[in-house]
Amino acid sequence: MRRALYILLSAVLLAGLLLVGGFGCQPGQETEPTPVPGSTVPDAKGNLNLYNIDPLTLDPAVSGEMTSHEYIAQLFSGLVRLDDDLKPVPDIARSWELSDDGRTYTFYLRDDVRFHSGAEVKAGEVKYSWERASDPATGSHTAATYLGDIVGVEEVLAGKTKEISGVRVIDDYTLEVTIDAPKSYFLSKLTYSTAFVVDRANVQSGEGWWYRLNGTGPFKLSEWEENDRLVLERNELYYGEMAKVNSVTFKLWGGVSMNMYETGEIDVASISRHYIDKVTDKTGPFYRDLVIVPELSFRYIGFNLTKPPFDDANVRRAFSQAIDKDKMVSLAFRDMVQRADGILPPGMPGFNENLSGWDYDVNEAKGLIKSSSYGDVSNLPPITITTSGWGGLISPELEALVYEWQHNLGVEVKVRQLEPQRFLYHLKQEKDEMYYMGWIADYPHPQNFLDILFHSDVDNNYGEYSNPEVDALLEMAGVEPDYDRSLSLYQQAEQLLVDDAACLPLWFGQSYILVKPYVKGYNLSPQGFAMLNSVSIEID
Repeated sequence: MRRALYILLSAVLLAGLLLVGGFGCQPGQETEPTPVPGSTVPDAKGNLNLYNIDPLTLDPAVSGEMTSHEYIAQLFSGLVRLDDDLKPVPDIARSWELSDDGRTYTFYLRDDVRFHSGAEVKAGEVKYSWERASDPATGSHTAATYLGDIVGVEEVLAGKTKEISGVRVIDDYTLEVTIDAPKSYFLSKLTYSTAFVVDRANVQSGEGWWYRLNGTGPFKLSEWEENDRLVLERNELYYGEMAKVNSVTFKLWGGVSMNMYETGEIDVASISRHYIDKVTDKTGPFYRDLVIVPELSFRYIGFNLTKPPFDDANVRRAFSQAIDKDKMVSLAFRDMVQRADGILPPGMPGFNENLSGWDYDVNEAKGLIKSSSYGDVSNLPPITITTSGWGGLISPELEALVYEWQHNLGVEVKVRQLEPQRFLYHLKQEKDEMYYMGWIADYPHPQNFLDILFHSDVDNNYGEYSNPEVDALLEMAGVEPDYDRSLSLYQQAEQLLVDDAACLPLWFGQSYILVKPYVKGYNLSPQGFAMLNSVSIEID
């Protein structure tokens, strides 16, 4: 969710530290559980304990990755949100109207929305928030992607003006927004954090304002001790569904999630492949707590088309055919993910079951190298793949990829690891010949994958792929009023991207989590996170 970078950091993968949970009465128990030393007993007053790592930022305009977004979604809100079916519904806006030409939205705001401080939220705050996000001085890498359809945003991004001409405050509770062309996904874009509302006085209070943020979401930031704990407190002024728990404590970098779940330190745990046998054992104590949620995500290898050797499509295709994805899914991921031949994941509108991908075939891969402009692997320049993480800990699946290229093609690929913030926010400048990346849906529309990642003129096209035919198809699909025709155009664009080996799709994801029986309403979305105001603690 996010400019939806979906990064499973290597160190996190190896340690199994994805998200964690707690300890409570098992079904049939009639007495309070005996606390394990250092554990947290379920709190009848409703204090939820989770695991996570520190956010990289809590500024909605800047956030561009999953970890930060998980917190921001609890602390801020925007005009619209996604419901349980991932469709845009009213949030700060109580309703809207769309002009006959499909270009002008008139939003009617609720009059009961307050910042955490108690100050009213009016249409002017929305306009300010979007203009701030688009201001080059803010340093947002997401404004062009999620606000760029609005008339005048391009001029603000270019530093030509401070005001978005396509946003007009009619009165305190009415906002008019004009976009450059009718686009069915525009409202969905406004559910991303870039479009969330911030308090002008709060932002202008000085550097690091988001350590003392004044949001509009169902929770307030109560405490944040970096590398230790982050505490959210229920916002009693929230205009929507009031949080059922008093507080949520995130134990930051607290240990191995599975261990913390067993000892009762947390209430929900994300499960890595290291513990899959333990949690899927139907006779074991964890199986009844297990929830498996399909994700609208895909993991891929990006190619840098601005540098040799991946400026040659045959080299890209060769590297794609040299990877045995089925073997990697089985051995490296214990079948917790699904092989990907294309870019759009199952469950995404436009998913193409008949898409033709690049099969594993070492002989064909070698032949493609020979038919490339390089002729032989000995003529290939040095190749490095950029990844994210700390301390030189490389994920097993990346090690397997590097091994297969060496074993099958005779090509040595070096790995360069960047700290997460540098990788996530500066990849376009930092990338080597390849990069290891993932993406998870902001909203269920093929535009959110194909256009945002591979159109020639977008910020998230890190490999700088450019194909006029693909661009034309994506542009036609974006404004095509006939839904089925639009999906067909997106499928054509996806097939061209795959044929051209614009990237190397690897696998589609699923979330495996353990949820304690006393935790109700913890519903992980296909985007990979839960809205915590729906969660309650119910102890018999």
